[in-house]
Amino acid sequence: MIPDESDTSFEPMGLRKIIHVDMDAFYASVEQRDDPALRGKPLAVGGDGIRGVVSAASYEARKFGVRSAMSSAQAKRICPQLLFTRPRFAVYREVSKQIRAIFLEFTPHVEPLALDEAYLDVTEDIKGIGSATRIAEIIRTRIKAETGLTASAGVSYNKFLAKIASDHNKPDGLCLIRPGEGARFVADLPVRRFHGIGPKGAEKMERLGLHTGGDIAAKDMIFLREHFGSQAEYLYRAARGIDLRRVSANRARKSIGAERTYDHDISTGPAMHEALEKIVGLVWADIERLHARGRTITLKLRYADFSLKTRARSLDAPVAFRDQFAAIGHSLLDELLPLPQPVRLLGLTLSSMEGERGEGITPPRDEQLSLL
Repeated sequence: MIPDESDTSFEPMGLRKIIHVDMDAFYASVEQRDDPALRGKPLAVGGDGIRGVVSAASYEARKFGVRSAMSSAQAKRICPQLLFTRPRFAVYREVSKQIRAIFLEFTPHVEPLALDEAYLDVTEDIKGIGSATRIAEIIRTRIKAETGLTASAGVSYNKFLAKIASDHNKPDGLCLIRPGEGARFVADLPVRRFHGIGPKGAEKMERLGLHTGGDIAAKDMIFLREHFGSQAEYLYRAARGIDLRRVSANRARKSIGAERTYDHDISTGPAMHEALEKIVGLVWADIERLHARGRTITLKLRYADFSLKTRARSLDAPVAFRDQFAAIGHSLLDELLPLPQPVRLLGLTLSSMEGERGEGITPPRDEQLSLL
């Protein structure tokens, strides 16, 4: 028997009603909304200089293969008509607040992953709507009416499946994975769509004959540990649609930071310190806004030959003042001077955050819960 959604007797057992909402090409869509001249055209948000990087791409640009993190030069080569606009993060944050306010009307259990996506636990139907899927539809309609933007949503009984579902009918779509359907849905899922598996990981899996979730599920833990080490347990469970992590409204941030790629390499110590001071200002503004407290400061340099160098320092107590944060950052930079070669990217991060905790993946229960 499948219980009605209003039946909360299964909540202690771990099975939930989860929605994952993911805005469609968020940064690019905001820019197209605000500038009619950009609508319907291939657009990249980011720098269009020699060292520029694409932060986001519109769906018109994605048709040509333009993707985030791609160099602007490469993006322009594969899409000569591509338009560029600089990111406006203050605007994106304000729109994100609007969207978050809509979420909170339906549940206090909202776990943001970024400005453009979040998990919602709607197991407790506080508005008496009667269906998690209907709640997702209403939220998508509200977002469109109040922001002019479209969102896609996935509805399922755990976070892993809800996130997969939200990507299934993009853009402007909704997908439901019911209890009992998770393992079957994941069985046909290409390995590259498993969260946390990058291009290199996908290539390795292809070499091992692992093309889908079903291929992973056919392997035992011994095989997975031999080839994937610490990722083995995640792969074993995800391939079976297993994930009972709770939506955490107060999920701790693991780090706060900023980095900049420069149009021209930086080659001198004074210029590096000047650039670092600007990044300190950016990061500390976020630290204050979020009331964050962390103990580890990490400096990141990427040299002209793309090699990477980092330096980190951990304190016994959280960093308390901007001057302290800046002084440690500059001290870490001094350890890397003089520069062996010019620098193209500089970054600074605060981590080891107060209240940080991990979330495990636990086996599923047998109970089922209607999401219709």
